[in-house]
Amino acid sequence: MKTVSLGQYYPAASPLHRLDARMKVCLSILFIVCTFLAKNICAFAALVAAMLILVALSRIPLRLILRAVRPVLFIMVFTAVVNLFVTKGENLLFSWWKLQIFREGIYNASFMLVRIITLVVGSSLLLTYTTTPIQLTDAIESLLSPLRVFRLPVHEFAMMMTIALRFIPLLSEETAKIMNAQRARGVDFSVGGPVRRVQSLVPILIPLFVSSFRRADELATAMECRCYRGGKGRTKMTIPHLHARDGVALVLLLLFGTGIVLLNRYGYGYTMTR
Repeated sequence: MKTVSLGQYYPAASPLHRLDARMKVCLSILFIVCTFLAKNICAFAALVAAMLILVALSRIPLRLILRAVRPVLFIMVFTAVVNLFVTKGENLLFSWWKLQIFREGIYNASFMLVRIITLVVGSSLLLTYTTTPIQLTDAIESLLSPLRVFRLPVHEFAMMMTIALRFIPLLSEETAKIMNAQRARGVDFSVGGPVRRVQSLVPILIPLFVSSFRRADELATAMECRCYRGGKGRTKMTIPHLHARDGVALVLLLLFGTGIVLLNRYGYGYTMTR
């Protein structure tokens, strides 16, 4: 639980925490779109500036924010290496055997790293870090409520998403406990090649599956004891309302997205080839 940030909520008195959960879901989607719209140096510089502003507004410790990047380190390195060696250009910097590094490849690799970091940090700050699971469930259910016309189980779908998000840190904590127990019995997970390391994970998967089914059964029993029967006829103690600050945040992000588009068109510097 201490090493996994996904699914955790950090209580604080910040402007991001005070935003309506429904608006934060919409802002997260818009911010993700903005990260994929960025194409040149100016646009990516604007993304970094926006991410730093979100970090300052969230009032969340930087060490906790950096934990959100840790689970995607492999993806970041893999994506950077692929872009570094696959991207072709006109300015050759290094060549050995069939490996070539162009200046355009360095730019693309750097841009992809910035994109992934801003994507993970921005979505974490706008959602999981500043929104409780209950607020997130109500927000998803409210945003998907028009689908009830087609008789879709909106409440159940929102509940499943929230439970899955909440179980991620719990399963990670359970995995760490099982691995520590195996190490105490003399198991070394760092010995041998890739095949040997994969085989050493089998004793972890079996008790992890057993623990997951046990937790799921306990959760189902607890929900039944509390007379949970789905979303039909359910009422909420707190009814969320949109405020002026939510409208201001939406307008600011829309202006930011417009600025990204303008910077892509009129900004200077290298532009991503793809």
